Amino acid sequence: MTKGKNVLTTGDVAKICNVAPRTVSKWFDSGQLKGYRIPGSKDRRIPVEELTRFMRLHNMPTTGLSTGKIRVLIVDSDEAAAFRLADSVKRVGEYDVRAVYTTFETGVVTQKFCPHVMIVNLMSPDIDADSICQAVRSDSELQTMKLIAMANGLSEQESAALLQKGFDDYLVDASNESELARKIELAMAIIY
Repeated sequence: MTKGKNVLTTGDVAKICNVAPRTVSKWFDSGQLKGYRIPGSKDRRIPVEELTRFMRLHNMPTTGLSTGKIRVLIVDSDEAAAFRLADSVKRVGEYDVRAVYTTFETGVVTQKFCPHVMIVNLMSPDIDADSICQAVRSDSELQTMKLIAMANGLSEQESAALLQKGFDDYLVDASNESELARKIELAMAIIY
């Protein structure tokens, strides 16, 4: 599987699982393996996270998944804060981490880096978190990316509103490294 590929074809899945493509189609059609069909086509696409879940559920070896490190993109206009958070993310796991400091830079780097997880600081004055969230959610190539909002002191209502806007989760205290690791792992469905 190539770097940055978040969605697989039935042929890709067949190679990884060492089965015939027809077997993958049967898993998909029966609902065991979740994904989507390309509009106007019979072609199926399976997100890598779904394949990982399926393989673990059925005790299949995941050695065929050459996804490499989980890629994390930090979006924060405060370069020093972004650098500290990037260091924290690197300390809690084997992650490939990059940081960006503007909304424009977020779009450019997202297309090239293809992050699995994006952590967006909602308190950054130069970052338009809502626009970033809308852009990610409206791009079919980025549908599997997980968005984590970061802000201190969120109320229950504010947290619920973030989830309704399209964020997958939120982080209240970025200095809590165990919580940071847990949020990334939950976003990537590593913990079951």
